[in-house]
Order: sequence, then C-alpha cells, then structure tokens
Amino acid sequence: MEIVHLHRGHSPLIISCPHDGSVIPAVISARMHAAAQRAPDTDWHVSRLYAFARDALGASLLVPSHSRYVVDLNRPPDGVALYPGRRETGLVPTITFSSEPIYRDGAEPDGDEIRQRVETFWRPYHDALAAEIERVHAVHGRVVLWDAHSIRSVVPMFFEGRLPDLNIGTADGTTASPALTARLSAVLTAQTAYSHVSNGRFKGGYITRHYADPARAIETVQLEMAQCSYMDEDSFAFRDDLAERVQPVLHDLLAATLA
Repeated sequence: MEIVHLHRGHSPLIISCPHDGSVIPAVISARMHAAAQRAPDTDWHVSRLYAFARDALGASLLVPSHSRYVVDLNRPPDGVALYPGRRETGLVPTITFSSEPIYRDGAEPDGDEIRQRVETFWRPYHDALAAEIERVHAVHGRVVLWDAHSIRSVVPMFFEGRLPDLNIGTADGTTASPALTARLSAVLTAQTAYSHVSNGRFKGGYITRHYADPARAIETVQLEMAQCSYMDEDSFAFRDDLAERVQPVLHDLLAATLA
C-alpha cells in the first residue's frame, strides 16, 4: 500500500492533509478496542473536500493512507507536546478524543514500536512534504503550505462548547506574513455563513510551525474545520450539499494565499 500520495501541482500552493488517512494495519488493529478500530478521530474526507484546488488553483496535494492512531503526522517525531499544559493525544495516541482507551489492557505500543512506526509511516510523509516544498520553492521562489484539518464540532477534551466553523492557525502570526494574514482575515469577514477565529484553540501544529520560513518566502497556515460544515459527524458520511456551500469560501481563502 502506498504510504503517501502526492499530486504535484503547478502553483506555489501545497495542501497537506496529514490526518486524512484511516487505514490501520491488521497487526495493530487486533490490539485495539472495537470502537477505536473505526478510527473515529480521522479528519474524514478532507482531501475530497479540497480536491477542487488541484485544477482550480494548481495546488499540490499530499495525502497519507494511514490513520493518526498509527502515528500522528502532525506531531514532532520526538513526541514533544505542542500545547504544554493541555491535554493532547500524542505522537502515537493511546486515547481517543472521547478519552477512551485505544488499546486493550497491556497492548499499548512500547518505545521500540513507536520508533518503528515513525520510520515506517511518519518519515515518508515528511520526506515527501519537504521535497515538495523545495521543488515548489525552486520553481516559484515562494511557497504557501496549507495544512488542512477537521474535527468534530464538540470535543470537550480539547475545548468548551462548540468549535467555530473555520479556525485559522499561524502560531500567533509567526508562520505567515502580515499581508497574507490580512488577506485571509478579509475573506473570513466578508462572508457571514460560517463562524471563524484566528489563533484560538488551534494555532497550528508541528507541520505549520516546523516548515514555516518566512525569510525564504515559505509561509504556512493551518485551517481546522468543524466537521459539521461539510459532513455528518455521527455517520462520518460526506455531505455534498454542505460541501458545496463551504467550498467557495475555501476557494477564496486559498486564492488569497496566491494573491
């Protein structure tokens, strides 16, 4: 099975979908509780939601095959916390977003297994992403890396109440220029259909922070979407009617990165 799929585009825009994968190898799944085997914390259908950007905006699109339960591609390989002092699920999660255990008693991965998963699943994604950033930069002299995420709209483990629909993260403005930040803000304030916030609960994870290099014109932005904006959160089914409403806003946000 292909660990990562890369569609190479022809513009400065790269869209990374690190939590889109849902495959869990049988040797791992057999040690999990039945509820966790469904990979409920997947960023369901994110690459499908953004597929329009390949033709409409010439974007590159990077999509993994495997679940974040195998290894979380948006965490540093040494497992250092992204949000110190807050609850997180870690490099190789052992609990779900509902605070339920993923593995049966005594079946959690040990240090050697975690290191093996990093080399087998984490490393190929990041090698491909780093190479694509350098390729695009060599062609265009600039890169905008858009890290695309989604999450259930209500997850008490991480935030109180309902999450805004669109959550922009630039690590408090350090990963994107003021000009780009202003253009994104203008798009969000011009529409009234979706609630939004910048650098709120989600400021950008490892990918957003690690690959940003504004001095080289490599800017990064994370968008965390409430899943009810485009899918059914209970059945995990894609909703074409909802997706068709939010995609024009996504298009305008992505187009603003290329202005």
